[in-house]
Amino acid sequence: MSLSGERLRALLGRPLRVTLKCGVFQGVLQCVNPDRSLLLRTVKNVETGRSTPGVKMFFGHEIVNVELLDEPDSGKGTAMLYKCTSAVEGNKQADAGLADCGPWSSSHVPLGSQLRASDSLKYSLSEKKDEENVEYTVVDCFQQKFEPAVLHLKQQCIVSVAGEGVNLCRHGKLSWLEIGTKSHIFLFDIFLLGPQAFKNGLQMVLEDKNILKVMHDCRGISDCLFHQYGVLLFNVFDTQVADALQFSVATGGFLPHRVCTLQECLMQHLKIPSKWHAIMKSRQQMASENADMWFLRPFPAFLLKALALKAMYLLLLHASLMDNLMSDLTTVVRGYLNAYQSGSGDHLRSTKPTCTELPEELRQLAEIQKLRREKAIKDYRMNGDGLLIRPAMELEERNDPQDGNYGDHRD
Repeated sequence: MSLSGERLRALLGRPLRVTLKCGVFQGVLQCVNPDRSLLLRTVKNVETGRSTPGVKMFFGHEIVNVELLDEPDSGKGTAMLYKCTSAVEGNKQADAGLADCGPWSSSHVPLGSQLRASDSLKYSLSEKKDEENVEYTVVDCFQQKFEPAVLHLKQQCIVSVAGEGVNLCRHGKLSWLEIGTKSHIFLFDIFLLGPQAFKNGLQMVLEDKNILKVMHDCRGISDCLFHQYGVLLFNVFDTQVADALQFSVATGGFLPHRVCTLQECLMQHLKIPSKWHAIMKSRQQMASENADMWFLRPFPAFLLKALALKAMYLLLLHASLMDNLMSDLTTVVRGYLNAYQSGSGDHLRSTKPTCTELPEELRQLAEIQKLRREKAIKDYRMNGDGLLIRPAMELEERNDPQDGNYGDHRD
């Protein structure tokens, strides 16, 4: 008997008993995926009697049989929905499925706090006024969407990359990987796809030296990708590093006493309105109340849009930071272009090699740096390490943001 997705989807919200090769579990069916994996909530291990709140994922290649459990005291017993009739069939499913064995679990998310924060975020994202339009595709299975997404990414010169999960490092867990291009955003559900997502093409994209990856504070996710998935990132533009470098240029060589979150960079460099602040604040509230919200399935649509917006804004932030970092170069080159045009040109008649003495246009950079340092000393306080203290940025909508006014909130 085959494991029919359509048949199971008709039973969403009904209690099931799932027998795996390594145990028997029962719970309420919450989601059925195209790769035959099942998501159950309020799961109980029948053999040990231990219950686990939250949700668990059961991969199709590990499922031996599935039974429908009637409501308590109904007296109707159970109904067999699926049974793996041979070891050969189970092995074929294992070859076609993911390599990981057993259910992936997430802790329980308190319903009350989840609804309060999610309602706030849903309202922020559904406002008609100044609504952001972003096209995104959720890639949660290897059929249909995965291969076209990877092929599209391989054709790009620049992409944005962000990740969501719990404690993103070698000791944490990655749930979502957002990769954006100028035309589309892809949200890869790593919780469902598993390590095979990287083996099937994402690793090639992330390690491609010809594709620039725009990220914000890549330290944690780089550690996670390397130690858990064997992915070594190449050609990364980190917007947190670029922001600190731009601060140093603007202050004549001083460094700030701290780095900025993505939220702060967006408001500072892109003048993102307070609506984005509301979105990020609600998102942070949900994550702080229970970080395992990233492993809820099905994942709320309004949170998916927030992830897509983050990937889209990263590309815009890269463009803005590059303009700022290149401003001195642009100014000097403009001076170079006009250096000879405005003169008589008599000295150009000489056949002697071009003089390599430092031109006046470049000498002006030293004076510019001096003026910037003097201004920075007046505008900022300095700590004991000689670093300039960035004033807290008011993360509400402002008419005239000032350079260096950053808050100390985390993304």
